[in-house]
Amino acid sequence: MLNTTKSKRKSFSQIATFYAVVAAIGGFLFGYDTAVISGAMGFIRDRFDLSAGMLGWMVSSLIVGATIGAASSGVLSDKFGRKKMLIVSAILFVIGSVGSAIPTSVTGLVVARMIGGLGVGMASTLSPLYIAEIAPARNRGRLVSIYQFAVVTGIFVTFFINAAIAGYGDDAWDISSAWRYMLGFGIAPGLIYILLLLFIPETPRWLMKQKQEVRALDILERMNGKEAAKSELHEIMNLKEEEAASIKEVFKPALRLPLLVGVILAILQQITGINAIMYYAPEIFKQTGAGTNAALTQTILVGVVNFVFTLVALWLIDIIGRKALLLIGSVSMTICLFAVGYGFHSGNMSGYLILFFILLYVASFAISFGPVVWVMISELFPTRIRGRATAIASFCLWLADFVVSQTFPMLLEGIGTSATFWMFAVISFIAVIFCIKFVPETKGKSLEQIERLWESKR
Repeated sequence: MLNTTKSKRKSFSQIATFYAVVAAIGGFLFGYDTAVISGAMGFIRDRFDLSAGMLGWMVSSLIVGATIGAASSGVLSDKFGRKKMLIVSAILFVIGSVGSAIPTSVTGLVVARMIGGLGVGMASTLSPLYIAEIAPARNRGRLVSIYQFAVVTGIFVTFFINAAIAGYGDDAWDISSAWRYMLGFGIAPGLIYILLLLFIPETPRWLMKQKQEVRALDILERMNGKEAAKSELHEIMNLKEEEAASIKEVFKPALRLPLLVGVILAILQQITGINAIMYYAPEIFKQTGAGTNAALTQTILVGVVNFVFTLVALWLIDIIGRKALLLIGSVSMTICLFAVGYGFHSGNMSGYLILFFILLYVASFAISFGPVVWVMISELFPTRIRGRATAIASFCLWLADFVVSQTFPMLLEGIGTSATFWMFAVISFIAVIFCIKFVPETKGKSLEQIERLWESKR
């Protein structure tokens, strides 16, 4: 009897995991666009003779689209459903990939990247939100973290794709054509995502908001079994029934604290410098004395470390907890960023030692702010505002990402490499203080229990 129960539980868990993996492919698209531009930007800069400011604009144009996509995803998904808007996000990504492969001007490239960015931004909000709403509480952290794992898998795979395409022809071919193949290759994962999304259901919590209790119960039974499904449905129904909150209501005092924590975590994820490294890694490594080929190889190492330590985070997040991982990671990130800044400032630190601290920083981010922030902004908010509040947090995340990616080349030229990394180190230290004072632990709690936690702090 005990073995039968375990077997059923395993079967239900596998169904929930399948839904989570499919939704998380949106993270792969995010990771692909993060990494592909690092390999393509040098060729694009030479092809269109871009200044530092225009190079930053070309890189960050996708983020402009992503910011708009993230901001609109909450209202749209509350109205039309999480699944439908995930399909729309995948379609926009495919259109952006096609457009990025064929432009004859930098303006055309920027427009195409904005369109693709709309899809990436929507998916960045809705993928973790979908998983959080469909996952059982006992392993929600691990399942939502699959999203970040998909992000780093996209980065990891794309570094190899970039290297393979760049090595296919000579320098002239790279400048004329290689970047087109790099950007256009994103069509493949986008089409696969559209196809797989057809096989997953809508989330039970969104269905409950639409008064579709029968469909919600059917999906819960599919994932949890009849008894657990009835219990979870009862818990959802026990919460005070209210219509979805308007944007104005989201900022009311009773809801302000979870929104503030989610937004600040989202901003800190970006302004501690991770995407400065992910977008511009080859250019950073060239400043340590590495040649073009060595810089691309070292960039692949960044992807490997990011990939491996995100796997570690998947294992730890439901064991150690969210807050502990954030604290461990942010302390280590502060130390590493200070060391990198010192290495560039002194000129006495070898390029390999600077590489070591950059890789250690990436590892620290990968076990903490990388996956944990996506988990927390998908579970911190009460059900009736979750779509809109998650969209606001994601909008702020993408806006911060835009600021970093747009200004990083100019910061390197203006205040220098060492001062730029010291600035990121100070911000990481601020993240340590914020996590100690304001971030709650949500490990093992249902979404409804987390909602009551905020109510108790009023």
